[in-house]
Amino acid sequence: MIANVGAADRAIRVVVGTGLIGFGMYEHGPWLWAGLVGVVLVLTGLFRVCPAYWLLRISTVAGKSASGSGCSRSAPPVNHPSMNRGA
Repeated sequence: MIANVGAADRAIRVVVGTGLIGFGMYEHGPWLWAGLVGVVLVLTGLFRVCPAYWLLRISTVAGKSASGSGCSRSAPPVNHPSMNRGA
């Protein structure tokens, strides 16, 4: 998968996720879900890929298109010598 989590988003995910993991470890019982959400946030921050962003076609990476491909649809066609064999 292509990175779709930008630098600021990544930092926020890691900081908030680490806090939630600590909270989930400190407050046992029904707050265990907070720790699990924290693990997901930290992992998506470390790997820079968020599956939910991918499904919704969101990218917070600077200079990347919303589709996550990083390519503009109006890019000129590539002219390569191997493409002109028949001409």
